[in-house]
Amino acid sequence: MIARIIEWSARNGLMVLIASIIMAAMGVWAVINTPLDAIPDLSDPEVIVYTEYPGQAPQVVEDQLTYPLTTALLEVPKSTVVRGFSYFGVSFVYVLFEDGTDPYWARSRVLEYLNAAQSRLPAGVTPSLGPDATGVGWIFEYAVVGAQRTLAELRSIQDWFVRFQLNAAGGVAEVASIGGFVKQYQVIVDPEKLKAYGLSLAQVTAAIRASNMEVGGGTIELSEREYMVRGQGYLKGIDDLNNIVLKNEGGAPVYIRNIGRVELGPAERRGLAELNGQGEVAGAIVMQHFGENALTVIQNIKHKLAAIASSLPKGVSIVPVYDRSDLIHRAIDTLTHTLVEESLIIGLVCIVFLFHARSALVAIIMLPVGVLMAFIVMHAIGASSNIMSLGGIAIAMGAMVDAAIVMVENAHKRLEQAGPDANRVAILVKAASEVGPALFFSLLVITVSFLPLSTLQGQEGRLFKPLVYTHTFALAAAALLSVTLVPVLMMLFVRGRIVPEHKNPLNRALIWAYRPIIRWVLRTPKVAIGAAILVLAISVYPVMRIGSEFMPPLNEGTLLYMPISLPSMSITKAGELIQLQDKIIKSFPEVESVETVINLKPQESWPAGMTLDKLKSDMDRALQFPGVTNDWVMPIQARIDMLSTGIRTPVGVKIYGNDLAEIDRLSHQVEDAIRKVPGTSSAFAQRVLGGYYLNVVPDRTALARYGLSVQDVQNVVSSALGGEVITQTVEGRERYGVIARYPRDFRDDPQGIAQNILVTTSSGASIPLGQVASVHLSEGPPSILTENAQPVNYVYIDIQGRDLGGYVDEARKAVQAQVKLPPGYRIEWSGQYEYLARAAERLKIVVPLTLFVIFALLYMNFGRLTEALIVMLSVPFALTGGFWLMYLMGFNMSVAVAVGFIALAGVAAETGVVMLIYLDHALADMLKECQAQGREFTAADLFRAIIEGAVERVRPKMMTVVAITASLLPILWSAGTGSEVMKRIAVPLVGGMMSCDCQ
Repeated sequence: MIARIIEWSARNGLMVLIASIIMAAMGVWAVINTPLDAIPDLSDPEVIVYTEYPGQAPQVVEDQLTYPLTTALLEVPKSTVVRGFSYFGVSFVYVLFEDGTDPYWARSRVLEYLNAAQSRLPAGVTPSLGPDATGVGWIFEYAVVGAQRTLAELRSIQDWFVRFQLNAAGGVAEVASIGGFVKQYQVIVDPEKLKAYGLSLAQVTAAIRASNMEVGGGTIELSEREYMVRGQGYLKGIDDLNNIVLKNEGGAPVYIRNIGRVELGPAERRGLAELNGQGEVAGAIVMQHFGENALTVIQNIKHKLAAIASSLPKGVSIVPVYDRSDLIHRAIDTLTHTLVEESLIIGLVCIVFLFHARSALVAIIMLPVGVLMAFIVMHAIGASSNIMSLGGIAIAMGAMVDAAIVMVENAHKRLEQAGPDANRVAILVKAASEVGPALFFSLLVITVSFLPLSTLQGQEGRLFKPLVYTHTFALAAAALLSVTLVPVLMMLFVRGRIVPEHKNPLNRALIWAYRPIIRWVLRTPKVAIGAAILVLAISVYPVMRIGSEFMPPLNEGTLLYMPISLPSMSITKAGELIQLQDKIIKSFPEVESVETVINLKPQESWPAGMTLDKLKSDMDRALQFPGVTNDWVMPIQARIDMLSTGIRTPVGVKIYGNDLAEIDRLSHQVEDAIRKVPGTSSAFAQRVLGGYYLNVVPDRTALARYGLSVQDVQNVVSSALGGEVITQTVEGRERYGVIARYPRDFRDDPQGIAQNILVTTSSGASIPLGQVASVHLSEGPPSILTENAQPVNYVYIDIQGRDLGGYVDEARKAVQAQVKLPPGYRIEWSGQYEYLARAAERLKIVVPLTLFVIFALLYMNFGRLTEALIVMLSVPFALTGGFWLMYLMGFNMSVAVAVGFIALAGVAAETGVVMLIYLDHALADMLKECQAQGREFTAADLFRAIIEGAVERVRPKMMTVVAITASLLPILWSAGTGSEVMKRIAVPLVGGMMSCDCQ
C-alpha cells in the first residue's frame, strides 16, 4: 500500500505540493498563535485556602482554624495531600489534587466542603480561596520607589492605585502587595483616664464603630427636582476620631481626645521588601490565571504600567525586579538557534555525501514542513512552545530526514546504474518504492517507541509529556511526508549530472575502511561475537559509576535567595539583616539587582571562568552570619517544589508525629546526623519550638469571685494588647483600619500588663488583669505545619558534589543508625528525591514496555522472528556508547537521560531496519543472478551478498547515522537556557549512534 501511495504522489505532484503549501501556511499560523513559555507548568493541581485571624498565636490558629479546615478538606474528592500552615494571625491550607484534575472543578469542590466547615470556625472568621494560579503563576514582580516618599505613602500608592490598575490587565489573577507600611489609625487609650471617667475599652470601641457609617434616606422632591437623601458619617481622619463622643457627663461631653490620643501609624506587619541594599520599598508580586499565555500577560502588565506612569505622584516610579519574559525569550532563542543549526547541518550532510546541492533541497524543504505540521497539532491540543516541546522537535529532526536521505541516495544509486536513455521518472519512482515502505515503517517504530513515556506521572510526566507529544507529532508528520512530499521533491530536484559514488572521496574512504572489517567479521564470526560481548561487559564500568538525579537544574538566569534564621528574630532586626545581605549580594559584578530575587547579568558579561555554581559558592561564603542558613534556588523550580512537596531544597526530610516537642527533638537529631554525611552543603531543621510567648492564663476561681467569664479576659487581651481592627475609614478610594489599645508603656512587659491592663466587671468596677489571670513568658511553636491533619516538621538539605540518589542512600543509613523513632513517629524523604523515586519505579515499567513495542512492530513488519531479533540485538550495543559518553561528560542518570535512551532504542532499531533493507535487496539480487545463471545459491554467494548489502551501501547508512548524530551536536555545544535538560537527552543519542554505527 505504501508503494502505491508513493507512486500516486509522484504522479500527482501538483496536488501534493498544493496540500503541502496549505499545511505549511497553517503551521505558520499555529507558530504565531501558539503560547510561549519557558517550561511546562509542572505544578500539581491545587487550591489554596487563606484565612485571617488577626493577632492570634500560631497554636490558636492551628486549633481554631487550620485543624478544622484540614480535617474537613481531607474528604474532598480526588485530593491527594492536604497541607496546613499555621502562622501568627493567618492560616494557609493547600489542597493538592490528582493529575489531570480540572482546577475549576477542584475549586468548586473545595468551596462545597468549606461551607460545611464554616460552622466549626470562630464567629466572624471566613476562609477565602487563593487566586486561580499555579506554581508557575508568579510571572512579574516590581517595587514602588520614591526618594521623597515614606514607606507608608508608597504602600498606599501600591494598594489603592497601582494594584487596581494591574488587576484590570488581561490574564492577571492577583496582585499581592509586599513591603512598606500599611497606614492605620491608632487610638491610644490611657487606662487611668478611662477609669477616671468610668469608661471601659469596650465602650470606646463601640463608640468608634457607631461613629463610622453612612445611610440613605430615599428621595424627596423640591422645586420639581428629585433629591436623593444621604446621611453622611464616615470617619475621614484624625480630627473626626478625636471628636467622637463617648459619654455626656453633667452636660459636658467626653471625647476620645479626653481619654487618649489618636495617631497615624503602621499596622502590624509580618514581612518586608528591600531593594539592592539601599533600604525598604513597597511592591507587589503579580500572578497570572491558570492556563494563560505568560508572555501575553507580562506584555499586558508592562503596557498597563507604561499607561499609568504619568499618573503616579511626582518622584514615584515603578521598578521591575522580576520579569519572566526574559527567561521565556532566552529559552526559546536557545532552541530556535539550535533548530536552525540542525537544519543547516542536515543539508550539509546531504551535499557532502552526494555532491549534489539540489538533492539536499529535498531534505531541507521537507524538514520545516514536517515541523510546521507538528505545530498545527500542538496548537490544536493547547500545548505551548517551551524548552520541552521544542526540544522534542530538536531531538527528532535527525530522524525526520532519514527517510528522505535514504530515498534520495537510492535514487542516486539507481540513476547511476541506469543507462543514459532510461526513463528518469520511472527510475525515481522505483527507487522510492524500493525503500519507502520499510523507511515509513522505521519512522513509525521511532514514533511509537516514545508513546510509553506518556505514562509518566507527577512532575516528570508534566515535564516530559510535551516533549513526547511534539516528538511524536514531528516524526508522524515526517513519516507521512516521506511517502507523499519526498517523492514529489525528488522529481523536482534529483536531476542533472549525478556524481557517481566512486568519484566521491568520502565514499571511497568509507568503503576502503569498511570492507576489510566486514571481511574479517565474516571470516571470524566467533571472535567478532566474543569482542562484542567483551564490549558489553566493559560497559558495566561506566554504568556502575554513574550517579542518579531527578533532573539537572534549569538555569533560569535568576536566583532566589531564601535565608533561614531563628524564628525569634524581630521584624526590625530582620530588616537590618536583609539590607546588609542585599548590599553584599549587589556588590558582586554579576548581579543586576536584588530584592529576594537576584537578577543576574547576561553570562557573556561575567568574568572569565565564572560559573553559576561558583557564583553561588562565592556569595554563600560572603553571607555567613551566625544563626543564618543560606538557601540558593531557582525561582520557578523552588515554587513548584514548595507547593508540591513543601520542601524547597533538592532533598528534605519530613518528621511526622503528634507531640511538637518530640518532633523538634527528632528534627535536631536528623539535622545532626545529616550534617556529617559527605556532600552535605547545608542542613537545617525548622525550629518547631523556637518562638516566644507571653501567656495570659485566666484564673477561673478568681473570675467567678468577680462575676467575670473567660471571654471577658480574652476580649481585653485581644483589644487592649492586640488592637483589633474596629472599623475602616473611607477616604475617597482608600480605606484604612482603626484600632484602639493601651499605650506601649502599659503593655511592654509581663508585670506591667498584669498591673496596668484593666478588666471591667458587670458592676462597672475596673480590676487589674493580674488579679484574675497569670501573666508569664514561655517558649512555643513559631509556626505549625501539618500534612493530612498530622503535625510534621521539615529538615531542608542542600547537597554539593554528590548525585542525588547516592547521597540519599547514604544519608538514609546515617539517619537510621543515629535516630531512634518512638512509636507513632515516622520519617519520609522528600523534595526532588521523591520525584526521583517515583520516576524510577515508573521507568521500570516504561523501558521494558518500549522494548516490547519496538519488538512487536519489527515482528509485524518482517513477519519473521529471526530478523526482528537481529534488529533488537543492536539495541544493547547502542546503549554502550550512550553510557560511556555519559560517564565521560560527568552526567548522572536522570529522567532526561532515560528519555534519551528510549529515543536511542527507537533510532537504533531504525538503523537496523535500514541495514536489513540493503541486505535483503542484495540477497534478492544474488538469488536472481544465480537463477539466471542456472546454478545453486552457495555460501560464497551469501558472502558476496552480505558484502554488497553492507559495504557497497555504506553511504546511505552513514548518511542516516551522521545526520542524526550531527543534528544533535548543536544541542551539545549550546549553553543557553534549557540546554542543561536537552544535553542530558542528546548525550545518550550521540554516544549510542557512534557505537551503533560500529556494530
